[in-house]
Amino acid sequence: MRATDLHSRELVRTSGLTTPQLLLLQSIKSSGEVSIGALSEDVNLSQATVTSILDRLVQRGFVTRARSTHDKRKVHAYLTDAGRQAIKKAPAPLQENFMKQFSELEEWEQNMIIASLQRLATMMDAEKLDAAPVLDVGSLDRLGAQEKNK
Repeated sequence: MRATDLHSRELVRTSGLTTPQLLLLQSIKSSGEVSIGALSEDVNLSQATVTSILDRLVQRGFVTRARSTHDKRKVHAYLTDAGRQAIKKAPAPLQENFMKQFSELEEWEQNMIIASLQRLATMMDAEKLDAAPVLDVGSLDRLGAQEKNK
């Protein structure tokens, strides 16, 4: 939690963005034209939260919104040049460094870490706690679930 807090502070200091704002910008960048609903699913936040964050990003000129030409009920978010620059200026997400180092470990070491973290989460009654998107580690959390089901 301390590492996440320090990284969040560094992110705000260097780019002026919060972690959820950066995650939304990155999701828009990787998706191109994306609806608010799809964006909400991608970053694992409610549509209301995504809309609120997008409002701030639009005010800062990082994102634009436009109605779909195919389905007028849908609104799409688009990254601006300023948004692309903000992503470039931001430090790499905390989980990228972790994923790189974790993938370099031997399989038995990875399994031990996953098992230990699952045990710790159980001891803290946190196994159903959703830490995404800040702590989303992609395939790692899915790997842990697969190991558990074996």
